[in-house]
Amino acid sequence: MTPKCLDKDSGWIYSVRFNRIWLRFTVFLCASVSLLAENSVKFNRDVRPILSENCFTCHGPDAKARKADLRLDLESAALSDLGGYQAIQPGSPEQSELIARIETSDPDDVMPPPKTGKTLTTEEKRILRDWIVSGAEWEGHWAYIPVEKPEVPKLDESAELSPVDAFIGRMWEREGLNPANPADPARLIRRLSLDLTGLPPDPEDVIAFINDPSSKRYEALIDRLLNTPAFGERMAVFWLDLVRYADTVGYHGDQPYSVFPFRDYVIQSFNQNKPFDQFTIEQIAGDLIPDATLQQRVASGYNRLHMMTAEGGAQDKEYLAKYAADRIRTTGSAWLGSTMGCAECHDHKYDPITTRDFYSMQAFFADLEEKGFYGGADWGPKIPVPEPDQQKELNKLADEIAKLESELNAENFNEPSVEQLEWEKDIASANEPSLGVWHVAGPFQASNFDEAYSKSFFDESELDSAQALTQSEADISFQPKPEFQDGSIINLAGDNSATYVARIVDVPVAMSYPISVGSDDSIRIWLNGDSVFDLKTSRGVAPDQNQVSLTLNAGENVLLMKIVNGTGGYGFYFKGAGAFPENITRIAKKPNCERTPKEQRELAAYYRSTAPQWKPLRDQLADLKSSYQNLESAIPTMLVSISKEPRTIRVLPRGNWLDESGPIVQPAIPGFLGQLQLKEGARGDRLDLARWLVSRENPLTARTFVNRLWYLYFGQGLSRILDDLGSQGAPPSHPELLDWLAAEFMDSGWDVKHIIRTIVSSKVYQLDSTPTTEQLEKDPQNKWLARQNRFRLQAEFVRDNALKISGLLTRKIGGPSARPYQPEGYYSQLNFPKRRYMADEGEDQYRRGVYTHWQRTFTHPSMTAFDAPSREECVAKRPVSNTPLQALTLLNDPSFVEAARVFAQRLLDSDADNDASKLKQAFMTALSRYPNQEELDTLKSLLNLHRLDYQADPDAAEELIHIGQAPVPGEVEPTELAAWTSVTQTLFNLNETITRY
Repeated sequence: MTPKCLDKDSGWIYSVRFNRIWLRFTVFLCASVSLLAENSVKFNRDVRPILSENCFTCHGPDAKARKADLRLDLESAALSDLGGYQAIQPGSPEQSELIARIETSDPDDVMPPPKTGKTLTTEEKRILRDWIVSGAEWEGHWAYIPVEKPEVPKLDESAELSPVDAFIGRMWEREGLNPANPADPARLIRRLSLDLTGLPPDPEDVIAFINDPSSKRYEALIDRLLNTPAFGERMAVFWLDLVRYADTVGYHGDQPYSVFPFRDYVIQSFNQNKPFDQFTIEQIAGDLIPDATLQQRVASGYNRLHMMTAEGGAQDKEYLAKYAADRIRTTGSAWLGSTMGCAECHDHKYDPITTRDFYSMQAFFADLEEKGFYGGADWGPKIPVPEPDQQKELNKLADEIAKLESELNAENFNEPSVEQLEWEKDIASANEPSLGVWHVAGPFQASNFDEAYSKSFFDESELDSAQALTQSEADISFQPKPEFQDGSIINLAGDNSATYVARIVDVPVAMSYPISVGSDDSIRIWLNGDSVFDLKTSRGVAPDQNQVSLTLNAGENVLLMKIVNGTGGYGFYFKGAGAFPENITRIAKKPNCERTPKEQRELAAYYRSTAPQWKPLRDQLADLKSSYQNLESAIPTMLVSISKEPRTIRVLPRGNWLDESGPIVQPAIPGFLGQLQLKEGARGDRLDLARWLVSRENPLTARTFVNRLWYLYFGQGLSRILDDLGSQGAPPSHPELLDWLAAEFMDSGWDVKHIIRTIVSSKVYQLDSTPTTEQLEKDPQNKWLARQNRFRLQAEFVRDNALKISGLLTRKIGGPSARPYQPEGYYSQLNFPKRRYMADEGEDQYRRGVYTHWQRTFTHPSMTAFDAPSREECVAKRPVSNTPLQALTLLNDPSFVEAARVFAQRLLDSDADNDASKLKQAFMTALSRYPNQEELDTLKSLLNLHRLDYQADPDAAEELIHIGQAPVPGEVEPTELAAWTSVTQTLFNLNETITRY
């Protein structure tokens, strides 16, 4: 049913109240006198970018590269006397050497020199001349000035403008621009839903929003979307790009490591609206917070998200230097919006960041426990991170184990039983166990190591009597080997094979008997037919590799061991201990009346660990411990930061890790940004750094973050280069608005949702994205934001939208990474070890893109097609391409084909009773609007065309509808479903479907 507010002639009817306010504001802008002075040349906006681009390489911060001892990035140096002349003489361009050099035609004198490949345009020369004429007024670099909250412009009090609208409206007036109309309600709810959740709205939500007469409907929509779990998932994609999160190590073999709890921490933090200062501190130094929680320790895994290597030829020291440099590049970009990596080898050529600053920042992280080369794919410190249900079950098992252990350990011991007293007499006169001759069966050959380990070459549980061993009545024959000596390594022979060794152990009374074993490679042990030890490993044999306690029955016991070898060496080691621990024998020989209470408990506990009547309790305890261990082994782990004594950090000349001639440095922030306030003699640590990053003394973090938030909701930052707020970056189009937002962010307690709400509730955000002719002529790049921008969805959200529209999307939050469909053989080049990609089955196949397994060197091809980064490095802004491969992905990737088929099935199962109604429903579901008549007619023609095609080729229809794991209803007509699938595939391929307007 068409909503009552959809008018086929006039389009969507806008909110009357919104229009009245907007009309009053725009009329005011067009009719008022100028609020600003003439558009004079400004240093930061106009002059600094020219100097930075063309001059700072030779006349900037890098002293080693500086020419003619001239520095143009500092006012004092640029205006200084150079021996009777000045580079810049305020008010006198003819007396300024800078002007002479840029305007000369002499190739030997002109600046920039021709060999640099740089030239100034006529307009740039005019700007520099006009600036000097006006007095060459200097400004400190805008990003390095302390953040102060500017006064909000007073444009028209009756217009009810937000601060965002007031700052931007003033620029419209200055530039003579008329703003676009407000976006229609359907487009607005779709835009807001995509921006805040990465997902399109449900059709019923669109219709309800359009028909809602409330003046608070938009504010209510913002709050609802900010409080959905999908908000945190959407924000996590942005943050994970910055911290270069991935599920693999990147270098060489690109092996997997377990870090997904960090991704879940990020999602949870955004959903809980964790203050950004706390969010920062926990990632940089969560492990250093007193009484750190599990989640704070997980957050500290930020420091471990870099690439790592297990390549055999890697030099430990070299890769430690690589990891340290990567960490500073990432921290500098993610929080400071600064290209600190430029200073690894030399002083920064454009910004006042020195090489010493770079290594002084490294020194904050010198306490991290890490290695350069990670042999055996053990990637360093990690902790278990149980899910709430897992932790609850662990606690329950631990309580039950403690209760049984208390009973077995005789903590509430009163008097010994009659059975124990008899046992004590036997102990007092007991002799050493009698260890029979070793018997051997094998080796038994297998096709591979795994088979040799797991295959039972006979029923080991039946070897439970001495007669079976000595008379060879088992399924296989055991041969005596009297030459096998305990306490020595015994060599065997055979590759991918198993050898059984067995002996009889005779004891006068039931006892616990400790043994020490070793093996090459794996070892399994049975006692009287019961499995007591099982270790699958690859190693060389050595004495005392494992200790096992055998609970022996009085009389003869049969000990069986299976030694399993892969390739290379082969053998085992065995050594037995005394019959009873020395302290137990000593206590047992004492008269009962002379024993202390502690000795009574020791003796009773040992008795209960061996006596047959206590075996049911021991077995119950063993089962509980096994359950605990199995659950514990299933708990995911997370690489975390562990602090130790800091390594020595030196300045590496030219970044050369082999050169130790550079000075030793202590932890320090970049000198031009001040210094940490520490107690006298104290060394700064990561916690000090993290607190400074989110302090008022640091002018960069708040500006960097709010600029990136603006980018999320306008497709461009107020400063367009998101990872560089320095001289090579772009001055903000609205500097006062940027500073107001940064100050408001800090004033609000670093409240992320508050700033987002402030941005998206503005009238500017709600503008239509269709440019007028005037706007295209005056502001083609939309620098002054007189309209909204339109941009393609990011890679994750392209697939998310298809899954959501189809109804396949799984809304499970968190957990191990998922593996969507991808081409067969895509991992064929992965080695060390070789891998085969196995797509997930069931609900994990339909999880959101934020959960996709991120293989750095082989990023999911669908993601790559839509410009997702490999996450080998910090990425603040993804590139945007437009390629045929993207269309081919939408048409052929099984995820999209399956989604189209399931969407088509939904349409066929709907209440719509004709093609037109179904097509309207499809359009509303996919695009949040109904089709116009031309669009509807086109889709009808397409549907009928494909009906004919598939009726002529039913095999093609069958093939199409069986792509993917989702079941096909048995009663469906294949050709009809295939025809509708072609239509829904077309909808998925529309530019409008994958574009945010």
